[in-house]
Amino acid sequence: MERKKVHDYMTYDVVTITGDGTVKDVIEAIKETGHDGFPVTKERKVVGYISARDLLFAHPSTPVERIMSKHLIVADPDMGINDAARVIFRSGIQKLPVVDENGDLLGIISNTDVIRSQIEHVSPEKVYKFIETLKMLHDIKPGLEREVVPVKNLLPTQSKIYQDELEGRIYEIKKGLAEPIIVVRRPGKLILVDGHHRAVAANRLGIINLDAYVIDIQEDVELGLEKTAREMNLETLDDVKVLDYARHPLVAITHRLVRHG
Repeated sequence: MERKKVHDYMTYDVVTITGDGTVKDVIEAIKETGHDGFPVTKERKVVGYISARDLLFAHPSTPVERIMSKHLIVADPDMGINDAARVIFRSGIQKLPVVDENGDLLGIISNTDVIRSQIEHVSPEKVYKFIETLKMLHDIKPGLEREVVPVKNLLPTQSKIYQDELEGRIYEIKKGLAEPIIVVRRPGKLILVDGHHRAVAANRLGIINLDAYVIDIQEDVELGLEKTAREMNLETLDDVKVLDYARHPLVAITHRLVRHG
């Protein structure tokens, strides 16, 4: 059963426009918040949605009800986050108002919220593919268990993580939504393969154990990941550097493209 629900990731403090508002009210709301659209409500009930593009060629005194979208797609707070993702991406709508059974507004879920819920997503397929790679490279027969592992014993194999993703993992752990990490267990070692943001988040929160897919290797082989950790002088999670999101390689590339475009 899917654990991640819309109510775990939606924004509860929603800026709304009243049904008797005008285009001028929407323009002011855009200026104040930077948002590009708002649910339109009457006594907490969602009656429409008004976006910046709806304002094109509209006079400031035009009533919101005249130009708002009345064909609404809304989300239930108990809807699975993956179902919400399908609705958002297939419909092309960036934000879904979240309502209760009476149509009263509870919050809003956006495509950004959905993306945040999927970062560092772990699937069984990901685990099995890694096991197959180990078999091919080292001619071994790894075992697989699902169990909890001590955070302080994890050997990191990634030298840096990013602050924005770390904040997302801290949020998920606090909400009980963190997915399992992937580790390789060799005699005397717990090698962290996947889930560095989650592991560092748990370490910062003082959490003792984390749920994990544990790949057991009894053979006497040194993995490339161990060599990487040694070359980067990584011994504990405290050795992993946390970088500001603005220094993320993808952001840097984007900035270069903008400057030279």
